[in-house]
Amino acid sequence: MKILFVDLEGEWRGGQSQALLALRGFREAGHHAELVGLARGALAGRAQSIGITAQAIPPRAARLAAAGKIRAALERERYDIVHANEPHALTAAWLAGAHKRAALIASRRVALPLKKSRVALARYRAAQRIIAISHFVAESMRASGLAQSIAVVHDGVEIPPLPDATKRGAARRIWGVEENQFLLGCVSYLLPEKGQKHALEALSIVKKYLPSTRLLLAGDGPCREELERHTRELGLKEGVIFAGHLEDVASVYRALDLFLFPSLAEPLGSSLLTAMAHGLPVVALESGGVPEVVRNGRDGLLVNETRPDYLSHALANAVLDILRKPELARALGAAARETIAERFSARRMAEETLRVYEEAKALKMGGASGGRTG
Repeated sequence: MKILFVDLEGEWRGGQSQALLALRGFREAGHHAELVGLARGALAGRAQSIGITAQAIPPRAARLAAAGKIRAALERERYDIVHANEPHALTAAWLAGAHKRAALIASRRVALPLKKSRVALARYRAAQRIIAISHFVAESMRASGLAQSIAVVHDGVEIPPLPDATKRGAARRIWGVEENQFLLGCVSYLLPEKGQKHALEALSIVKKYLPSTRLLLAGDGPCREELERHTRELGLKEGVIFAGHLEDVASVYRALDLFLFPSLAEPLGSSLLTAMAHGLPVVALESGGVPEVVRNGRDGLLVNETRPDYLSHALANAVLDILRKPELARALGAAARETIAERFSARRMAEETLRVYEEAKALKMGGASGGRTG
């Protein structure tokens, strides 16, 4: 198949990581894939570095510029699939009339309900298939009247080699963490819904019992200043590491003893998948798409608590349960890694996406010959 993949996000987040893994997987499976992305954007640069052709769009008026680029590409060559990886990309593909010339695929990575405006719904209804990253996200799409075209394809991640003691020690030295200290970690954009405030409050409770415990927050965002202030209010300044945005985030996972995922309504969680792939025991809230990944007591611990006043205590209790039981930590980490290998690998994600493409292509061809296009 010939695939035109469109992503107009400038920052590097979960969706862009998945895009790069998918593009690599398509190529390894023998398909031709190109990217339409922002000039100097994080995804375009990484795609070009692995040999993917990237058609660059200036950030200013990106949707209109991308629409023109997509239209020109479809007039110049025949593509089987146009895949819009985020809403701006979908708007551009729709404006370009991509659905009239190829099978249009739209990714949906958030569980927010769609706007009821005619234009907002028309973009998604033009797609042969909508790929939801979890059943949780798919339910929100069905509530918008789009059930007939939804396919669930969970995100996937690569399975890294487990670090030996030397690499683990080197990673911990980056952050000034001693071998006898417990290091919790959370990798996420700093937003209220990501729950880092609850992670800080849980740490303050954990440290009453295990004083050497520290927390590493990797990522940046609008809540950083507020979280730093809350850290000082809790008397945790020496116990919390604000790592900011990192290019080599793998060094964080190698350094950790436990991964904490306090997101309040996560569609799925790329960083959660990555932590599990690194063989880390995880503690997460039982919300959003997280229960589709973590099976409580088998490959992680889930906290089922919706009362804000009790949430931090519930997280702390789960963390203490793991840190006090090395055998449990090892068992959960090993099971987590197996779960990713079996159900959430990057290869599996790319293969399932290609199957959706094949279905959409067949649907489109059927419509072109007089059949139903959906």
